[in-house]
Amino acid sequence: MKNIVIGLLLMLVSFTAQAQEKKSKNAKYNIEVNGNCEMCKKRIEKAAFSVSGVKSAEWHIDDHQLHLIINEEKCSLIDVKKAIAKVGHDTDEVKATDEDYEKLHGCCMYERK
Repeated sequence: MKNIVIGLLLMLVSFTAQAQEKKSKNAKYNIEVNGNCEMCKKRIEKAAFSVSGVKSAEWHIDDHQLHLIINEEKCSLIDVKKAIAKVGHDTDEVKATDEDYEKLHGCCMYERK
């Protein structure tokens, strides 16, 4: 009986240890964000920085990549993508609503996929 209880406790501890993900304070990500110009760049970066836990955000016009460094203990990548979509820019996972997209300046209206 004692061996069964010890075995069950060991299994419980091992499952608990596996369930806890190690979250990085300096996680680096590159995500695709649609946009066209310098105004888009400012808007995308401002939206990313509005999420608590974003340490660095730099969007490149030429390849439409947003380079991020985030503290995963304070935010997640999906939080950043939702904030960017809220200002009218589609990401690889989260699309902006038509209403948010229509608020963009004329030169910022990119071809939606």
